[in-house]
Amino acid sequence: MRPTKCTVARAMFGFLVGAGTVAVMADEAGARTRFDGLWSVSIVTERGNCERGYRYPVAIVNGVVQHASNEGDASFSIAGRVVTSGAVSVSVRRGDQFAQGSGRLNVSAGEGRWVSPTSGCAGHWIAQRRDGGYGSYR
Repeated sequence: MRPTKCTVARAMFGFLVGAGTVAVMADEAGARTRFDGLWSVSIVTERGNCERGYRYPVAIVNGVVQHASNEGDASFSIAGRVVTSGAVSVSVRRGDQFAQGSGRLNVSAGEGRWVSPTSGCAGHWIAQRRDGGYGSYR
């Protein structure tokens, strides 16, 4: 089954929803960040033939972007990281489809852009924190 453009856009922001492996430096791997916690991310398609919008629950744990629940969609892979400045970057792959996104978070909200060169879709994302902040998510 070949992935569709819409599935890649959905997975992309699954932005912050997929489970994946991120290589991090040993001294950062166990360090909690001020961005750790539960987030709600809205993804909006501005260009291309992909669905118009999505909303996903997301968790950031030790600066790593992942599913907010243990029931994440394993049909795609994501690698993402938030650094201490709040800059966030993520890449998503499903089959031969690929998308990438970047932006910035503060302790309560964030925004950025995403693009999928393989589907021709692009847009922006907006994130809102849904928990009490630092230290409230495990």
